Amino acid sequence: MSFVADFHIHSKYSRATSKTMDIPHLAEMAKLKGIDLIGTGDFTHPLWLQDLKASLIPEEGGLHRFGDTLFVLTTEVNNIFYKGGRGRRIHNMIFVPDFAVVEKLNRELGKFGELYSDGRPILKLSASELVEIVLKVSEDAFVVPAHIWTPWFSLFGANSGFDSLEECFGSYTRYICALETGLSSDPEMNWRVSSLDKFTLISNSDAHSPSRLGREANVFSEPLTFDEIKKVLEGQDRKKFLYTIEFFPQEGKYHYDGHRQCGISFSPSESRKHKDICPKCGKRLTIGVMHRVENLADREEGFISEGSIPFKRVVPLAEIIAEVMNQGRDSKGVEDKYRAIVERLGGEFRVLLEASREELSTSVSPEINEAIMRVREERVNIECGYDGVYGKVSILHEEKKEKQLDLF
Repeated sequence: MSFVADFHIHSKYSRATSKTMDIPHLAEMAKLKGIDLIGTGDFTHPLWLQDLKASLIPEEGGLHRFGDTLFVLTTEVNNIFYKGGRGRRIHNMIFVPDFAVVEKLNRELGKFGELYSDGRPILKLSASELVEIVLKVSEDAFVVPAHIWTPWFSLFGANSGFDSLEECFGSYTRYICALETGLSSDPEMNWRVSSLDKFTLISNSDAHSPSRLGREANVFSEPLTFDEIKKVLEGQDRKKFLYTIEFFPQEGKYHYDGHRQCGISFSPSESRKHKDICPKCGKRLTIGVMHRVENLADREEGFISEGSIPFKRVVPLAEIIAEVMNQGRDSKGVEDKYRAIVERLGGEFRVLLEASREELSTSVSPEINEAIMRVREERVNIECGYDGVYGKVSILHEEKKEKQLDLF
């Protein structure tokens, strides 16, 4: 029996998040998705910490429970500091085993920033200093650099990042066991950079609303405790870490280079032709994930890293239904159809990844069945995301063209 975990989310106390990002709604959505374990996110925020303590029941092994859903205590922080003569803004995730560690860690982190201001607080300390503080509070806790390629606020980001982990974390690099790929990159892109081979790649939703939970996730072979999760990540244990669930990275909102205000979207080669300058307004383009990967890559596209954790690409079921029904993803019609399907078949991930065409035919329309099969076979068209604009996936594009031709 697989064990699905989404470690990175945000609470209702983070900016630009839904008011329904609370424990009951998260647990309800986890059941619909087929997610067993969720990161709490935002444990540095005093009000969210109160909610967590009131809602979650601690279990042996460093996890916490609400109903049928397990939670692990996590948060994301924004480290702002100067290094190498440049201002740096790096987001990092922190994993801890219990509330006692959270309280002690929050007291320390509160010396470097206002924890009430946002679920993801701004801390005026370097990434290496963060790891040092976390380890002093608890040797069981650990830090994972978040969405490592995005232009803003990431380890390798074009605007304030570094070219290696050692530049960012110095001697504390040895305490980093995992990296979060982010929505705009997938493991295959990261395998092109050989220096990343020693780090386990994880994928998470970074959800700001319950419906986005699990858009990326991690699949393990069995239920794990906090210590076991850490050991699996440290050892890249392929027997226990089966695969990650991935967005098509082109759909991520920073995959390509571009300039949103001018409607300019460029591949890395197109950007180089324009010397990274927007041809409409003359300002510098926002350099996306694909460009940064190519800058740091020492392997050809398509390289498969030996011993790496496999992955499977998906399109969220609600997006598939929305395209077939020609309705908005968040419309009531799509939501009703989504709930009916996942409740009948045992969760979204089972529908997307496991149920056979024959089994699906008893519960979904032929169009939805065909769309699911096409996603599994990666027969989709994608308009790449850029400069904060999500990419657009088209699954039934051939049928749409035929219907348009029939009109003439």
